[in-house]
Amino acid sequence: MGGKFSLFWKIPGQKESEGKLILPRQLDAEDEITNYASINDSATSCVGIARRSYVNCPTCQGMGRIPGEQEKQLVALIPYGDQRLKPRRTTLYVCLAVTICLLTTSLSIFFLFPRSITVLPAGLNASSIGFNATTTSIYLNVTNVLNITNYNFYLVTVVQLDVEVLHQSLVVGKTTMKTLLHLSPLQSSQIYYLVASRILDDNTYNICTWTEVKVHNVLLHIQGTLTCTYLCRSEQLAFEDYQYVDCRGNATLPRPLYHRPP
Repeated sequence: MGGKFSLFWKIPGQKESEGKLILPRQLDAEDEITNYASINDSATSCVGIARRSYVNCPTCQGMGRIPGEQEKQLVALIPYGDQRLKPRRTTLYVCLAVTICLLTTSLSIFFLFPRSITVLPAGLNASSIGFNATTTSIYLNVTNVLNITNYNFYLVTVVQLDVEVLHQSLVVGKTTMKTLLHLSPLQSSQIYYLVASRILDDNTYNICTWTEVKVHNVLLHIQGTLTCTYLCRSEQLAFEDYQYVDCRGNATLPRPLYHRPP
């Protein structure tokens, strides 16, 4: 009475084993447990989804939600007609930026472009003469003045002065002076330098010592180099001058200091 039974549809002339099952077979206990487990799993997942935190979707204008843990993994798409893609006054800002860049570049080039530094000999300031009759030599100490003008818009520093004195194509005196003269922008200044010379020439000695000669002048050729530094670079400026020095006595007196107006 309590056993399992099945009802088959039997076709005439067909064996009983070939009949089809009309009523479904009774579920086993294991199948029932499996179905119940799948239902429980679905319920558990639904509860987990319900408890999951959500954030507003950035592409849905706040109308949708996405899981909070995927907020940094998703890409926000902005519509083509969004106003954020059409900034206002773009042409004005671009033109203003280009103008500022060009103006800054032009001003930098104008003020930092290297200009000339002029070096002009201002002549003789003082001299002293000495004679040695035994060797027929003349000792001549000459103090000269050098004018320097800075035409740049930045500070220029004079660090060294090298001078040679020539008489009849022979070097009779030489000096090197280390200095630290700061020239302000668009300013001028002066340097006084002393050169001790010794002339070994009989004709020049006779011209300077004979009383019958009314003109006692010695022609000196002065060549020099001035070293300047500015903007982390160094430059050498050459100059030359010709001077007539009275060698009859100490007739040349020191001149008053002269400051060229800016």
